[in-house]
Amino acid sequence: MDAAIRELLDKKAIEEVVWRYSRTLDWLDDEGQASCYWPDADIDYGFFKGKAAEFLPIVMEIERGSDRRWHMLSGLIIKLHSATSASSECYGLFAGASRQDDGTLAGNLYGGRYLDEWEKRGGGDGPEWRISKRLYLVDWQHDLKNQPDFAPNPDFPLPTAQIAESGHPLYRKL
Repeated sequence: MDAAIRELLDKKAIEEVVWRYSRTLDWLDDEGQASCYWPDADIDYGFFKGKAAEFLPIVMEIERGSDRRWHMLSGLIIKLHSATSASSECYGLFAGASRQDDGTLAGNLYGGRYLDEWEKRGGGDGPEWRISKRLYLVDWQHDLKNQPDFAPNPDFPLPTAQIAESGHPLYRKL
């Protein structure tokens, strides 16, 4: 029973990092995003191949270049290899929109997969799981034209939030 409980706890810890990855990109939380990777992790996004420590400033600059960004990962499958190593795969959707020359918001919707390797290493607060290697594969892309602005639609006034920099007042460290 103890081994089964340990496996569930390890998988849950990896799952939390995956969800944190999406959330910290969308809220522009540099520190939270860095906590998803080991600094020496090998990263391959096609446009970037190198170490996580070098990738993080680049990806956060890209995210800051969007007026709106949204990441969702699902279908996560995790295979534990040992007490300190694992592999995972999950599907991801990413939408981003930026202000166009005519004043409208437009962007792209991407569908892809994250092929990750994980390591559990000791830290100041004890051992933790982080990504040690990532390959991102794009499967498809769709143009998003004429996206809604940040003012609520008067016919269906849902709240909106423009997240242009770190430290948005609605962001909560969880």
